[in-house]
Amino acid sequence: MAKGILGRKIGMTSIFDDDGFLIPVTVVQAVPNIVLQKKTLKTDGYDAVQLGFDDLRPKLANKPKTGHATKANTAPKRFVKEIRGSEMMSYEVGQEVKVDLFETGEYVDVTGTSKGKGFTGPIKRNNQSRGPMSHGSHYHRGPGSMAAIDAARVFKGKIIAGQQGGDKVTIQNLQVVKVDTEKNVILIKGNVPGAKKSLIEIKNAVKKTAK
Repeated sequence: MAKGILGRKIGMTSIFDDDGFLIPVTVVQAVPNIVLQKKTLKTDGYDAVQLGFDDLRPKLANKPKTGHATKANTAPKRFVKEIRGSEMMSYEVGQEVKVDLFETGEYVDVTGTSKGKGFTGPIKRNNQSRGPMSHGSHYHRGPGSMAAIDAARVFKGKIIAGQQGGDKVTIQNLQVVKVDTEKNVILIKGNVPGAKKSLIEIKNAVKKTAK
């Protein structure tokens, strides 16, 4: 049984629980998602529901996107994802998926794009150790040996400097602290991947269930 919703990370704050403990939470705004397409085992080989989030300006939408959204009687969407699972198959094309899909205390997996940190060295990027900083040492923060037989080649997987961040990241087993149906907001305990205003995907946890 899988279910999910698309939203936008607003930022972080903290709230008090019923016992008076301060809990750090991430605020995710998830205005009603629109079901753009429904795929079935018979027609597509698997069961899934395609959700759309955040209206796209007509100027930025091409004809295929516009035509696809018109079938669901809605505007083209900026963020489109498929959610597999039998629990979502009760929705029909054009219906709304709202935040009340999740409940307080439920555990979720959150997927987003991590913050890009640019070109970084091997120490920051891969937690590599530096060399001695004393006088006479000619190795401080270098990448180390390339371990290559041929100087014209570096083996795949070598820990060296490069682009850090900007990757698809999923954090599992995060708890839903509060669901605000009036403001279409979900408060999730802890941090989730991505910068402010970034698009994220929330699914029910695959490894943990609410107690």
